[in-house]
Amino acid sequence: MVGLVLAVLVTPLGAGALALRLQYAGDPSPEARTRGRDAVWLGHAWVDGRKSDADVAALAQRLAGTGIRDLYVHTGPLEHDGTLPPGVHPKAGWFTEAAHRALPGIRVQSWLGDEVKPEKDALDLEDAPTRDRITASARQVLDLGFDGVHFDMEPIRPGSAGWLALLDQVRPVTAGRGARLSVAAPQIDPLPYQHNVGIAFTGHGKWWDQAYFGETARRVDQIAVMTYDSSMPTESLYGGYNAYQTELALEATPEDVDLLMGLPFFREDKWGHWAHAETVSAGIRGIRLGLGRHDLDRQNFGVGLYVDFAATEQNWADYRSGWVR
Repeated sequence: MVGLVLAVLVTPLGAGALALRLQYAGDPSPEARTRGRDAVWLGHAWVDGRKSDADVAALAQRLAGTGIRDLYVHTGPLEHDGTLPPGVHPKAGWFTEAAHRALPGIRVQSWLGDEVKPEKDALDLEDAPTRDRITASARQVLDLGFDGVHFDMEPIRPGSAGWLALLDQVRPVTAGRGARLSVAAPQIDPLPYQHNVGIAFTGHGKWWDQAYFGETARRVDQIAVMTYDSSMPTESLYGGYNAYQTELALEATPEDVDLLMGLPFFREDKWGHWAHAETVSAGIRGIRLGLGRHDLDRQNFGVGLYVDFAATEQNWADYRSGWVR
């Protein structure tokens, strides 16, 4: 279904498209709106010296009246051994102080990530010393005034014991500081064992099975699904896909954990992401439909906006009109 070439190997394309189109049918509930738990990913410019106090003031104005509660600020990347050289974020301390002054009530989380073995010659999460160094990196950014640690490590294949062990190791560190532990997560199998099919035919683990998603969600305070790069060719199919992903994620996420569904605040035209189809408005409508059908009363729920430096005025307008209003 996602990854159309792979989907035809498992189910007739027409039936899959019809199922997603039906997911997009109907009217979203008026109550399926922001709960004030949204987030936005911010690029590296905020911590490397390219931004100023004037930029922070402009950011505060941009976020006023929205549902944004968390900022994921790119503070890495981590080295392949799990360390974090201070030189890659020389202004991180300045930004946490400036953001806390200008944006009271908003949490500033350090976004740390890297590519992961076995698909990439990078982080080895199955290696205990590497996990120890990542944990030390988490302590390092908390010392700079961040309110949490946000891991985005890709691609992690479902079944990785090292990933779960890392979360078990870092969670007491963040909890001991009164900070949050959050993660960016892949989409959930749209069909049973879709991740196995994808790995077999492409060597790439794009999805997680729902059980592994749940194992991850139970170990964190917040989980954000990267619900973009879906390969969907039309807005209605992309919106239906978002509705379905929302329902799958709601089923797997404990109610006391913040669940965020990602929205594409960027524009690309390539295989796997069609800009005319993956629109903010279609994504929001699908998320609202999924929330309304499955768990309308869920309060620990929001959307994640990826990413600030590629966002257009239309992206922000669609977010405000579709989700915040």
